[in-house]
Amino acid sequence: MDMVNRPYAAAFEAHAIQNPDVLCLSADLTSSCEIDGFRDRHPDQFLSLGMAEQNMLSFAGGLGLAGFRPFIHSFGVFLYRRPYDQLMASIAYPRRKVRLMGFLPGITTPGGMTHQAIEDISVMRTIPNMTVLEAGDATEVESIVAEADTVDGPVYCRILRGSVPRLFDTPLRIGQMRVLAEGSDVLVVTAGITTEEALRARAALSDAGVSVRHLHLNTHKPFDAAQIVDHAASVRHGVVTLENHLVAGGIGSMVAEALAEAGLARRLIRLGLQDTYAHGGSKPYLMRYYGLDALSLVRAVERLTGQDTGISEEALGTVRIDAVHSAVKAEAL
Repeated sequence: MDMVNRPYAAAFEAHAIQNPDVLCLSADLTSSCEIDGFRDRHPDQFLSLGMAEQNMLSFAGGLGLAGFRPFIHSFGVFLYRRPYDQLMASIAYPRRKVRLMGFLPGITTPGGMTHQAIEDISVMRTIPNMTVLEAGDATEVESIVAEADTVDGPVYCRILRGSVPRLFDTPLRIGQMRVLAEGSDVLVVTAGITTEEALRARAALSDAGVSVRHLHLNTHKPFDAAQIVDHAASVRHGVVTLENHLVAGGIGSMVAEALAEAGLARRLIRLGLQDTYAHGGSKPYLMRYYGLDALSLVRAVERLTGQDTGISEEALGTVRIDAVHSAVKAEAL
């Protein structure tokens, strides 16, 4: 698997230097959000607002009113929990062209509940005028910058940082989910880091005689409910959603709403955080502990089909272990 180092840093710089009305905003997490090089090379397009996210969002709303397109960089949790009122009143309600780049989605950080954005999709998709995107590989990280900047209104993006695998050859396009496999037994819907887990499981499931239809979501809002329903109607046994997020309000809820509103009777298993905060730990450990990994997906498929596949951890693709700690970020934040 091809790995790309810091794809966001290069993509944002390339886009911003071609668009002088794009401004880079940071709230004291500049190196953690891979924009320290941009700060050093392009200080005229960089603003540090300090550890004051509420002020930063209001300030960004004002920049949007003045005709700029600010890209706000922080950990996802700090873009909606702390400054929720400012997000609503200064950015979403007036439809400012503010791009909220949220790093460390879900359990991609060992930092515990204060740093893990586990309910951001559910919160952001309920906000009127908000577009919600999620990058699942290096290609989508590279393309999410320019794509988000085409939206006439605010955009929230779940961003992967550091060393990111390249899974796709084509760029992210808003509203275009990826059909990664067209099986006929079970529909699997994933996004972000869970897509890699589903890819780990698919070959083993195929060898066991289970035909998987696999969708990768990169656009959570606007959500293409009609396409989800069409795919769900084409499989025999039902649907499994797998998300790096709470199942309440996230992809599992979105799919359930689509099936219910269409009147389509299909069994649905929602994998993800089940009404719990996640504790600190490595990404593979947390994905296993909370049932977000490839083996959890296999077991869910077995429940749907009533088939014991006999698949063990050894039969799955190799787990990729990220380097969590470094001399630069010993605390992995």
